[in-house]
Amino acid sequence: MDLTSERVLLGLRDASIEAGKLQSLSFLTNKIGDVPNCMPCITFLYPTCTLCGETLLHIVQVYCPLEGSLYHRTINVFACPQNECSGKAESWKVLRSQSLETEARQKSEAKQTSTGVTEWCDGADDWGMDSEETPSRNMTMNISEVADFTNHLQRLSFADNAQEAEDIPLPTGTTGLIPPGPVPTFQPYYINVIDEEELCMQEDTAHALQLLKEYQNREGIDGIDTEQLASCKEDGGEERYEKTKAKHGDEVFMKFMKRVSLCQEQVLRYSFNGKPLFISAPPCNVNQMVPFCNSCGSCRRFELQIMPAMVSMLRSNNEDDLTVEFGTVLIYTCEKSCWPASNHTPLEEFLFLQSDPDQKFFK
Repeated sequence: MDLTSERVLLGLRDASIEAGKLQSLSFLTNKIGDVPNCMPCITFLYPTCTLCGETLLHIVQVYCPLEGSLYHRTINVFACPQNECSGKAESWKVLRSQSLETEARQKSEAKQTSTGVTEWCDGADDWGMDSEETPSRNMTMNISEVADFTNHLQRLSFADNAQEAEDIPLPTGTTGLIPPGPVPTFQPYYINVIDEEELCMQEDTAHALQLLKEYQNREGIDGIDTEQLASCKEDGGEERYEKTKAKHGDEVFMKFMKRVSLCQEQVLRYSFNGKPLFISAPPCNVNQMVPFCNSCGSCRRFELQIMPAMVSMLRSNNEDDLTVEFGTVLIYTCEKSCWPASNHTPLEEFLFLQSDPDQKFFK
């Protein structure tokens, strides 16, 4: 993917993933819910909430290699379903995993009789594709490794804080997804990818315009020519929403609604090094709030965001009616996508969470 491009890819919920196919999925799969699919050479310790200590629920997995890179690259996002943690960024975690293509292939070939590897670089703009020939999501541990890992978990449980836990090394040779036990999950769905620009070229925007009219009537907004809004921009490049005042005065939300009106069902927006779409006015120092990469010290850049339509699609697989409420979750990652040669655990990235001022519109 061209790092200088502001091309925006949209993720849409696709078919549900049948239970019988979950074990055959890999880190190349873009999906909602279930559990992460770990790369063969990665040790993925299941994350817990910073605030309450409960196990986090897996929200989404995005396979997003960068053009020209030799690395497979996957982003997994987690959130806490507890009411007391709702709406707090500290109850979310975003983890980036990478693996050299050759290293992943060697690990896969050692574990399988099938040696097929998806040509992921050519399909980077599509965030990869699911394949029946991809490696299984979890690597198995032998008896001695299980014993070592049990001891490790016991040590983690007595750690005074998260930093101390991070300082305890994982047992040598332990790889794969390592949950603390049975974990709650959301129902899994595949994610389909389309180019936002293609929507702007479509002639049939009646549904999008109808949604916008409903919003206009509800908010008492006058002076919007919906025929003009059928195109992404007016003559001269100035956007119509910039000339319009919403009744409630939230021009940022008006801009957000206008931008997503052509595809109300989008659950993800992806634009590496692009511009985020805020749902409400961010702090004036929002750029300064994004910390430098913990690994290499480089700046973090916006990469993708989770959209409000995702909320109603997060349905628990368990008896408990677990939910996660949010407006949009903006994810910033290392601009160099650094990956130390000796690293075999996911790197944590930064997210900025905004609540939704009008969640009912998306349900």
